[in-house]
Formats: sequence, C-alpha cells, structure tokens
Amino acid sequence: MGKVAIASTDQEHLVPVLLRGATVTEGFRENLFDAANRAGVTPNEFCLLAAAEKLKASGRRFSGLFRPGDVSRLAGEV
Repeated sequence: MGKVAIASTDQEHLVPVLLRGATVTEGFRENLFDAANRAGVTPNEFCLLAAAEKLKASGRRFSGLFRPGDVSRLAGEV
C-alpha cells in the first residue's frame, strides 16, 4: 500500500496518524514483520489494518482506512 498522499474526497479528508514506537517482545515483532511482509504491507499498515478490523467488528463506523471502502473490500464484504 505504500505511502498515502494527503488528499480529500467528497466525504472525508486523509490525515496523518502519528504513532509513537512501542517496545514488544522479540517473538511478537518477528511475527508482526513476517505477517506484514506476507501481506505485502508495512508493519505500520498491518497494525492499522488490524485496528480498523477490530473497530469495525465492535460496531464503529468509518468510510475506510487508507481510502473510502477499503476496509470492506479487505474483509470481503463488498
């Protein structure tokens, strides 16, 4: 998915998310990087996708993560 340019749509603007680093176990980090690599995304994107899926599953509503509609497509809900 790479870097996303700051852009806008008719519905929402894309905005930066500034997350600070965290300290995790070595095993978790290895698995995170491996899973992200296999998915073809960065570890940051992988974490944001997981957070979006969890938010959606808990009933939160938003148009998308990186662009409107992408979370639904990733979850196979189209």
